[in-house]
Amino acid sequence: MSTPAARLAALREQLAADRLTGFVVPLTDEHMSEYVGAYAQRLAWLTGFGGSAGSAVVLADKAAMFTDGRYTLQVRAQVDGGLYDYVAVPATSATDWLAANARPGDRVGYDAWLHTRGWVAATGKALGEHGATLVAVPANPIDAVWTDRPVPSTARLEVHPDEFAGETSDSKRGRIAAWLDTKHADAVVVSALDSIAWLFNVRGKDVEHTPVPLAFALVHADASADLFVDAAKLSPDVRAHLGEHVRIHDRGAFGTALEGLGGRTVVVDPTSAVAAIFAHLDAGAATIIEARDPCVVPKAVKNPVEIAGSKAAHLRDGAALTRFLHWFAGEAPKGELDEMSSAAKLRQFRDQTNQLEDLSFDTISAAGPNGALPHYRVSAESSRPIEIDSLYLVDSGGQYRDGTTDVTRTLAVGTPTPEMRDRFTRVLKGHIALASAVFPHGTRGNQIDALARQFLWSVGLDYAHGTGHGVGSYLAVHEGPARIATAAGGYGAMGDEALRPGMIMSNEPGYYKAGEYGIRIENLVLVEERAIEGAEKPMLGFETLTLAPLDRALIDISLLTPAERGWVDAYHARVAAALGPLLDDTARIWLDEGTRPLETA
Repeated sequence: MSTPAARLAALREQLAADRLTGFVVPLTDEHMSEYVGAYAQRLAWLTGFGGSAGSAVVLADKAAMFTDGRYTLQVRAQVDGGLYDYVAVPATSATDWLAANARPGDRVGYDAWLHTRGWVAATGKALGEHGATLVAVPANPIDAVWTDRPVPSTARLEVHPDEFAGETSDSKRGRIAAWLDTKHADAVVVSALDSIAWLFNVRGKDVEHTPVPLAFALVHADASADLFVDAAKLSPDVRAHLGEHVRIHDRGAFGTALEGLGGRTVVVDPTSAVAAIFAHLDAGAATIIEARDPCVVPKAVKNPVEIAGSKAAHLRDGAALTRFLHWFAGEAPKGELDEMSSAAKLRQFRDQTNQLEDLSFDTISAAGPNGALPHYRVSAESSRPIEIDSLYLVDSGGQYRDGTTDVTRTLAVGTPTPEMRDRFTRVLKGHIALASAVFPHGTRGNQIDALARQFLWSVGLDYAHGTGHGVGSYLAVHEGPARIATAAGGYGAMGDEALRPGMIMSNEPGYYKAGEYGIRIENLVLVEERAIEGAEKPMLGFETLTLAPLDRALIDISLLTPAERGWVDAYHARVAAALGPLLDDTARIWLDEGTRPLETA
């Protein structure tokens, strides 16, 4: 069953055996995660799609693959158009497509552990209006035909010490208990994996590149908690760290425990808790209050220890990236590099820090036309040579105990065309405009997103992804609840959220010319208080955390204002001063040359 066609046929046979005429396949797990463990990669197994966001719907005689603008080209390269229709979201959702294509009498299955209750209600209503039925399955039919499906990770949990966390788990649970008191509630369900890692000051290796453990939790009004996790994954040190007020249960006992909350008032986040959680609580007759996971905002607003850790991680990571950029500048013109070897070399430089725990995501190492795929993932089959007179885009990051990094640089190999320089400089102008922005408390990311797009818009250009996302503290590289984008939505619980001091966001405008090249400039920034003389209200701004040089060969100085040139020069001076002492002599000389003021010849 090695081909997507064979897998699709096997699924349809299983659906027929289960008396179903269709099934919905999301890319998530029981925790509504963006990045999931190998055991939950059902969409990739079925369709071949390797992106980080998408879904599929399979009916008896047709199927569709749903992706957003980031994956317009990638989905066509990876998913057989003879098996699946390509459907663009949000213009058409899976619910919309089902309503238009399901027939009266159809029974469309879904796994209640992989969808929110809101999705179930909306999709069930849409199908019902057309005489079809949405059916919760007792077991996922893909699991029945995925014969070599990986088992969930058995990696042990690790303590995330206070020297990096900046607050004890007892203190965090105490804050949640006080919050429960304001809700007049007895307990809260915590099901998001990064929330659990943050709350209990633990980390795990159950999801590639995201240091979280597979677990569920209940936190009670007395600040005690029940943690549902494979007990074999808990070392004596972790058990001692969790303490006597955290009771350990098998992860499989979570549903039964929910039903045991009958007569209690329980808070549940409808965006991160799957429909099955609500079903178990309803079965036990608990009173449910819908409210946001109380870990979300405190996790996003980094404390002083986490901020200091992030700055240390960015200094270390910036030096590793700059060593790579120096190496690349010497090797790329020889015409012997490719995407895979370059990504491996960058990993080698990060490994040499001796503090790298993991990458924060699969490195996007994209040469030429592959750079036009915003979320391209290089493989042995797709790896392109890095050709002379082309652009190379590298988006990468590291997971360190003290912080998570995410940075993109676009590099000219040989001589860039005037168009490439024009587009790069317009992206740079947008990056500078956002990095320099000053805005009042209460500002949402969608209110400032246009700052990064304006110079592309002025000549009829744009990019089909958000401009910024939150980043965790040795946690998820995509973290809610805030984002910088044209509209709410996107990764996890991100949406219409005010930016707050202590949040770490990305600043990553781009431009993509299909079939030719891609450009993106990404730094991470810290939201901070900004003192302005005479200001009549509290204001905020950004401090740039990422330290790595920009490619001067791609900057058209004539398109920059004096203020923009000043920003680039000041940033480069800061990069040279911070990273120079960490580099060897040849790399430092190269960095000094690459960060000299723009006005010089």
